[in-house]
Amino acid sequence: MMKRTFALMAASVLIGFGAYAQNASTFTDTRDGKTYKTVKIGTVVWMAENLNYAEEGSKCYEDNDANCAKYGRLYNWKTANIACPAGWRLPSDDGWTVLVDYVGGEETAGTKLKSASGWNKNGNGTDDFGFSALPGGYGSSHGNFGNAGNVGYWWTDTEYDPYDAWYRIMDYRNNAVSRIRIFKTSLYSVRCVED
Repeated sequence: MMKRTFALMAASVLIGFGAYAQNASTFTDTRDGKTYKTVKIGTVVWMAENLNYAEEGSKCYEDNDANCAKYGRLYNWKTANIACPAGWRLPSDDGWTVLVDYVGGEETAGTKLKSASGWNKNGNGTDDFGFSALPGGYGSSHGNFGNAGNVGYWWTDTEYDPYDAWYRIMDYRNNAVSRIRIFKTSLYSVRCVED
């Protein structure tokens, strides 16, 4: 009986992995030749990595190229809106909400979307959907940086007012994906979605 239960559990894990694997692909940005993993979650194809295109106005965390290789680049809101390659775009606030709801809701979505490694202080997720969120931290217009390894911040294309825009945040300390607004001059990560 125990062997049968174990076999059924293993089969369900493999079936789940197979469904994710069928939704995984890659995309090559013709502007610089970088290849990104992609994943279809629900009906939307997302980049499964933070964008790392050197658009004017973007920066590497602490101005270190190794951080760009690991976490992608950081963009202010204006730059984030033009940084995605042709055929891709910055997701809307509503688009992020659909993603978060699809994977189980705001309170637990962080665990399911976070990468299974790369987060400090045992803050890794289960990466159930292949989104592989990594904590790229933030930058400011004054040249300050913080929170890489601990917190990930991702822009939406949606303004709150002339000065602020909406973003999503995942933190090593909890399981949530939170929705917050911030100055458009802040430097955050970008995940592109396919048009």
